[in-house]
Amino acid sequence: MKGSEINLDFERYKRIGFDEAVFCQGKSVAQLDTILDLARERGAGFLLTRLEPAAHASIASRHLDDIDYDPVSRTGFFGGARPSTGRADVAIVTAGTSDIPVAREAARTLAYFGHGSAGYGDVGVAGLWRLMGCIDEIRRHPVVIVAAGMDGALPSVLCGLVPGLVIAVPTSVGYGAAEAGRTALHAALASCAPGLVVVNIDNGYGAASAAIRALGQIRARDS
Repeated sequence: MKGSEINLDFERYKRIGFDEAVFCQGKSVAQLDTILDLARERGAGFLLTRLEPAAHASIASRHLDDIDYDPVSRTGFFGGARPSTGRADVAIVTAGTSDIPVAREAARTLAYFGHGSAGYGDVGVAGLWRLMGCIDEIRRHPVVIVAAGMDGALPSVLCGLVPGLVIAVPTSVGYGAAEAGRTALHAALASCAPGLVVVNIDNGYGAASAAIRALGQIRARDS
């Protein structure tokens, strides 16, 4: 829409294999309704991220039945998800229960684009026996997403134990010196584990997007 504050990218899927995701935080309900009206006119679907429960409840009633909403991850599927591949190619590992919202955002992003995932929760380094109890299952996945806050040690540990791509998602979980995820971010960036990929703090969407790109390359190689 020329001259408008909203200019949606309806051709993104053709270019890169991803629909545009709508980051809802900071947008007014009126703006969200306009975005969904434009999507409906084009018969397009959108992944909605950072959609707070209060904002979801305030969206016009004409849109609510078309949104599959998850309050934990604060994500919504507008217009439905893409058909599932039927495979759980991505392991999503959380250091603690407090990391679940970020992990769920990653899982929901994968699901929106038709990719399955398997979750392994509360296996942080404070009790390594928990991780070792499921490490053989985690190793079977070509891509592993790890959500961890506080000292952010788990991604480095996992990257030294599994052969697949490991994507670290530092989370904003932790007391003062954790600095809202900056300590975990710096730990991941400074990791000596070879090949560890790092996305921004709390960015489950970004981790899932990186996983999808990697899976596309793996399948292209194997086809």
